[in-house]
Amino acid sequence: MEEKDLDKRNDLENGDLEEPVSGEEASEEENPQQDAALEEDAAQDAEPNEKKGKKKTLLGKEKKPNKLQEKVDELEDRVKRQMAEFDNFRKRSEKEKAAMFETGAKSVVEKILPVVDNFERGLAGLSEEELKEPFAEGMNMVYKQLITELEKLEVKPIEAVGCAFNPELHNAVMQVASEEYESGVIAQELQKGYTYRDSVVRHSMVAVVE
Repeated sequence: MEEKDLDKRNDLENGDLEEPVSGEEASEEENPQQDAALEEDAAQDAEPNEKKGKKKTLLGKEKKPNKLQEKVDELEDRVKRQMAEFDNFRKRSEKEKAAMFETGAKSVVEKILPVVDNFERGLAGLSEEELKEPFAEGMNMVYKQLITELEKLEVKPIEAVGCAFNPELHNAVMQVASEEYESGVIAQELQKGYTYRDSVVRHSMVAVVE
């Protein structure tokens, strides 16, 4: 045994054999390499995590503006619809007011027309000498003023005598023979008709040639 130990020592001194390393020393020598490998693995694992984190943050940033934009678009659409509904309501109200005004005006004109008829009958029954009297002149002045105001309101008499019969404007109450006018033409006006803004207030009462 002593000879073998001497031989080993000689070999170690000559460098033929390497001195065995203990388990603790070997583990200490291997630890730096393992640590470097572990650090590389951790770095590789960290990179995807960082990328995932960035993606999540980017997605979060993208989602927030999208939700905000959707909310803004929804509110804008709601406001536009409400404005359109209000505009339609305003136009409808204006039409209804105009229609109510037209109906009321026509009703008033229709009630005034008998007064006009009475003025015309009264003046037509006077002779030329009577028309020169102050009373007749005053009646004539009031009649002309009334007609002028009706014209300002766009109330106009319907043409009848000498015109072809039109059922939309005229009301034929009788037929007459006439050498002056052809068949279907109005020969006589029994009651004057009037229009208000192109709508008939009262039809003309006429006699038509046979």
